[in-house]
Amino acid sequence: MEMNIKKTKVMRISRKPFPVKIMIDQKQRANVESFNIWVAFYQVMEDALVKFNRRIAMAKAAFNKKRALFTCTLDLELKK
Repeated sequence: MEMNIKKTKVMRISRKPFPVKIMIDQKQRANVESFNIWVAFYQVMEDALVKFNRRIAMAKAAFNKKRALFTCTLDLELKK
C-alpha cells in the first residue's frame, strides 16, 4: 500500500481545536475539520466488485467450454 502524499490531510478529533502539525517531506499537511471516508470506501468496494465480476465471467467461460461434457448423457464415472 502506498500513501498519496498530495491527498493526505490531517484531522484532529478532540474537544480542543488546536491544529496538528504533521510534516511529510518537510511540508506540513493541511488540517481539516471533517472529511468523507465513504468516498474512499466506495472506490475500494467498486474495485472489488469489478474483480469479482471478472472472475464470475471467467468461470462462466470455463464452464461453457465444457458444457457438452456436463449436459450429455455419459455415465457419471466416465465424466469424472
